[in-house]
Amino acid sequence: MDGRDLVRSVKSVGSVGAAQGLRTVRAAWRRRRADADGLPARGPVRARVPGTVREAEPGPGGGVLRFTRSELRIFVAVNGAVFWGWDGAAPEPSYALAGRCPDPDPRAALEPDKDGGWRVVAERVTVVVSRHGAVEVLTPGGVTLRRDLPPLWWEPVGGGTARWKQRSEVPADARFFGLGGRASGPRLRDGVYRLWNTGPRRAVGPGDGALSVTMPVQMVVADAGTHLVFHDSAWDGTVTLREGAEGVGSGHDRAGTSELRMDGGPLRCWVMVGTPARVLLAWASLTGAPALPPAWALGHQHAWSGGGGEEELRRIVEDHVAHEVPLEAVHLGVGHFDSRQVFTVDRERFPKLPVLADELLRKGVRLVSVVAPAVGPVPGDTVYDDGVERDAFVRGADGKAVRGVSWTGEAVFPDFTHARVRAWWGALYAERLAQGFAGFWHTLDEPTSFTAFGESTLPRSARHALDGRDGDHREAHNLYGLCMARAAYEGLLKQAPQGRPFVLSRSGWAGVQRYGGVWWGVSGSGWSGLRASLALVLGLGLCGVPCAGPDLGGSDRERSPELYLRRLQLGAYLPVFRTRTGPRAGSGEPWGFGAEVLEHARGTLLERRRLLPYFMTLAHLARRTGAPYVRPLWWAAPEERSLRDCEDAFLLGDCLLVAPVLDPGADRRAVVLPLGRWYDTATERAYEGPAQVLVDAPLGRIPVFARGGSVLPVLGEDGGTELEVWAPARGRSGGGPAVTEAGEGWEEPEIERYTVRWSGPRIVVEREGEDGAEVPARPVRVRGLGPAGDQM
Repeated sequence: MDGRDLVRSVKSVGSVGAAQGLRTVRAAWRRRRADADGLPARGPVRARVPGTVREAEPGPGGGVLRFTRSELRIFVAVNGAVFWGWDGAAPEPSYALAGRCPDPDPRAALEPDKDGGWRVVAERVTVVVSRHGAVEVLTPGGVTLRRDLPPLWWEPVGGGTARWKQRSEVPADARFFGLGGRASGPRLRDGVYRLWNTGPRRAVGPGDGALSVTMPVQMVVADAGTHLVFHDSAWDGTVTLREGAEGVGSGHDRAGTSELRMDGGPLRCWVMVGTPARVLLAWASLTGAPALPPAWALGHQHAWSGGGGEEELRRIVEDHVAHEVPLEAVHLGVGHFDSRQVFTVDRERFPKLPVLADELLRKGVRLVSVVAPAVGPVPGDTVYDDGVERDAFVRGADGKAVRGVSWTGEAVFPDFTHARVRAWWGALYAERLAQGFAGFWHTLDEPTSFTAFGESTLPRSARHALDGRDGDHREAHNLYGLCMARAAYEGLLKQAPQGRPFVLSRSGWAGVQRYGGVWWGVSGSGWSGLRASLALVLGLGLCGVPCAGPDLGGSDRERSPELYLRRLQLGAYLPVFRTRTGPRAGSGEPWGFGAEVLEHARGTLLERRRLLPYFMTLAHLARRTGAPYVRPLWWAAPEERSLRDCEDAFLLGDCLLVAPVLDPGADRRAVVLPLGRWYDTATERAYEGPAQVLVDAPLGRIPVFARGGSVLPVLGEDGGTELEVWAPARGRSGGGPAVTEAGEGWEEPEIERYTVRWSGPRIVVEREGEDGAEVPARPVRVRGLGPAGDQM
């Protein structure tokens, strides 16, 4: 036993209680023994490269190239995406893809290239394959966006899973983004990034490596263009990034590099080229449209981890009402379970939960239940007994159900990579619906199994169905949260087809956006957590997961009113807006900080409620286009290098620029403004970009700017939707879409489109109709016309 493991074992026993501590020690040793017995021993390996191309077989959208020691399948799809797979790897089966693979582009064809290579030419992209297997992606104008060098495999001599490496080069000016949610982002600096979903044992901070949502998805932004690359393998791996440099080495540029190393899985890749908007549209068409949340889920949600019962829950809601603080939902944690067993209710503390849920619903507040995958192995428990009868739980290499440790103590885990198990688990949500819950948040879905040392997950030797392919936890681990979210979403659709399911996952993989949003725990114990929160949301959005957000709270040791308010102000402009109270989160309630903080917090939450129609519009646009709600400043102008490096502000849709305060003691801050006219929404003062401006940021608010010519659907004082129009600069026009539905069903709302223009001395706002321009049926309020806007 390693000495450090011994120390961790002793600490574990002392820190989490003797009984649970001993369980975590036993679980760690069981896991180590299971992997020693169940995984193949590492022996000699044989390195392999593709060799030299020998023949080519044209096919739809591309073809197959046969090398001395490998084979490359390559084609361009009708949506402009490029696919290639080595050693016979095909696009399917894949957990990332939604439905069937897109058809090949009939206009793209494989043709010979110079020096014995081959090329595929399509409308949006050209792909060149060298005679030794390097794959180069070029713009239609012939500018290189990326070059993947010939891959390298390490194959066990006696047979088994091969590891592989793919090294890629990008332009010297390129910047890397993505890889799931990264606290150190959104721009990914030089370093090693692990691809292994990990449940945080502590608050997330900027220096953390792997997090609960990792995926091999990169968005690369350069002067030549933007592209997204996805290596479709869910195995454990690392990405080593090194940004390039211009004018080094006798005036020559040094290319940026990305080196992906995978412990297994197919070597197959998708690349999408174009503007950021076009790239994510192609990505969404490939991996699935983001789930559309019910309107209430875009409001203020409050997670309660307290140990009280129904009366305390009523008090929480009544306190929000009494202090005039908007509240749309309360999330119940594990404390409402009976003996912490999933899909149960503690009848002593919650004797009439459905009645309470209905009572709160009449006040406009929904209940959301936590769900974790771990099931306590308690004979007599309905879920456990049913799962055993259905053979639903993950088994080890020895054929026995794998036992880990969770809230319940000992625990077993469903195998969500089996369609039959997903259907069974999804049906269990009927119990939650019957209790009055309107939504669900998943946790410990990495999956997490508490251990005193080593990895806090299932043994890597644990067996999974992988939907008929069979495999072990090395491949299934990163897919676990994704498949659990799918089980919940599809089960809820079947049981309550009239409503839009609301599922928040802590873990996931490429495609998780099909089933809902992503949350994570409190992001850092100090000011660094603010930057981590913003980086995570931006990074996930650029990977196609637009609905995400952190828990907003602190710890009982953190009672800084300033930090509390700055967290709240940032969170109010993020898609998932959830505050939290409980033993680890502190009070989290604004009235606990005094009258001044309460007043500022109330104003922040009222502004979030006022913007709900705008958030609903962004949700519908994300579903149609894949565009994230929260976008980096370079979104519309990736060629602007200064914007690529700006990480302390973001765009909320096309209309708003939000500049959170991320440092203590700041009452002013510098803000970088992209091209165009921008209005400070607090003062209505106009600024012309591109520029950097210094603006006030008092404790009660953060700087928010509206783009000139934009149209924001907002809640008016009467509770109806009105249009807030910001005047364009003289001689320019503007406009934008608005979706004003506020429901929970599947009726497809109309996207109203408006134009804004000057007509003599006044602003004219018109709605685009089938028969031409129409007068808006909704109230219109034009802003930016006063002296501060310099318009008259």
